[in-house]
Order: sequence, then structure tokens, then C-alpha cells
Amino acid sequence: MKKRRKFNISARLLLIISVVVCIVLIVFSFKYQDDVNSFKTSVGNFMTPMQKSINSIGGYIYSSFDIFRSKKELIDENEKLKEEIAKVKQENVSLIEDKNELSTLRKLYKLDEGYSQYPKVAARVVSHDDNNWYNLFTIDKGSADGIQKNMNVIAGSGLVGIVCEVGNHYSKVRSIIDDNSYVSGMFARTSDTCDVKGSLSTLSEGYINVERISIDAEIEEGYEIVTSYESDKYLEGILIGYVSNIESDPNNMTMTARLSPVVDFNRLDTVLIITQTKNSDELEEMTNYD
Repeated sequence: MKKRRKFNISARLLLIISVVVCIVLIVFSFKYQDDVNSFKTSVGNFMTPMQKSINSIGGYIYSSFDIFRSKKELIDENEKLKEEIAKVKQENVSLIEDKNELSTLRKLYKLDEGYSQYPKVAARVVSHDDNNWYNLFTIDKGSADGIQKNMNVIAGSGLVGIVCEVGNHYSKVRSIIDDNSYVSGMFARTSDTCDVKGSLSTLSEGYINVERISIDAEIEEGYEIVTSYESDKYLEGILIGYVSNIESDPNNMTMTARLSPVVDFNRLDTVLIITQTKNSDELEEMTNYD
């Protein structure tokens, strides 16, 4: 087999050749300077517009990438801001809920102190009839929690109504504003008795009706009406509301009036159930003066 020849050029020889080439080029450029300049000019005239175009394209591409990068950064920043805003909104909602719950608990605590003579249990309202008023609603406590029919229900500053139906883990409450509700009441200052009748049709104007007030009753507008000792279902002394528009009936034996309830029946979320019922034996003891 024939071996391939290897051509080895020394570094010294390469240096000499490079120097010679450079000298030749220098001499050529001096000797043919005019021709070289016109060639350079022609090449320059051709290359300059091309270079400008290349520079413009490069600048456009760079700007496009820069805009794309900036847009992506803005999108990422916008997403982060949206997440932060959503977090802040959720925190605000939680704070508002906590504030409302604290306010409700304070009111219930104050109400509990006002009727400290009665044992009570708190319950949440879970549903109500399909109207704007809480005339018949459901709470989340039932017989398993010791709730019984005819237990009195209070909220705000006074009487809400009475338990009318009991399940194991729920109860229904009929409020004093319901058309089928009658409460035996009395004027706190004079002990004159009356009947408080529910009326959804007039509640939108802010009142329900008071009937069978004695014509001799010395009462004035703004007097408080509370539950009466004569009631067979309602415990005595629970505030119902304030009287107004007192008028004599045509028979001149009784009077009627309007009553503004102390409870806001357009908003009920938590109530107190008095876990004590008023039965006939208690009524007999309270009315037996012999």
C-alpha cells in the first residue's frame, strides 16, 4: 500500500508568504489607487443601501422582540395584580363578614342581658318564605337542641315570634308580622291590655295593627307595648314595639292604633330562642290572686 504524502509547511514559511502578499497588495493599491477607489465607491454605493435595509430590518426585529418581551412582562404583571386584587377583595369580604358577625353577636349579647331571666339558645335563619319579609322562616335548631313548639323567639331589641313547627334539626318560626299572628300585649307604662295583629299589607309602610285597646286607657303616642301576662303562649314583658296613630273605634268602647315593631323583619340572620314555654299552669298561677 502506498502511503499518502504529508505536506508540512513551517510557520516561518507561512509568515514570509503573508508578508509578501501584504507587500504586493500595498504596492497594487498605491499603483492603481484610482481604480481601487472607484471600485470601493461602486461597492460602497451598492452596499450602503443594503446595509441600511439590513439595519432597518434588524432594528424592526429587535423592536418586535422588545415589544413582545414588554407585552409579556405587562401580561404577567397584570395577572399578578389581578391575583393580588382578588386576594384583597376576599380579605375585605372576610373582614366585612367578621364585622357584621361581631355586630350581630354584640346585639344578641345585649338582648340576652335585657332578658336575663329567661334561658336562651342562639340559632341561625336558614330560609324564609318567598317574599321580602320574614313572616315565616326556618332556623337551624330543632328538638335535638331542646327546641319545642310555642317557644318565644327574640332578636334585635325584642319579640320576633313563636316556634310553630319542630323537626329534629330545624324549626319553623311564625313572626308577629304574619297575617295569622295575634299577640296579647299591654302598655308597659299603664298595663292596659291590647291585641297586636300581624299585617303584611301594612308592614311595607312600617307598622302592624293594635286592636281592642280600652277607651279608658291613658296612653300616648310613642308608648311601649310588651307581651302581656294574659297571653297563653308569650312570656311576659318582651318588647314588641311602639304605638302611634291612636284612634277611637265607632263603638266608642275600644281604640285602635298602629305599632312599629322594634325588630327589622326585612333582615334576620340570627335569633335567640327562649327555651322556656308558658303553659296553662303558669298562666293560672300568674292570674290567681286569691
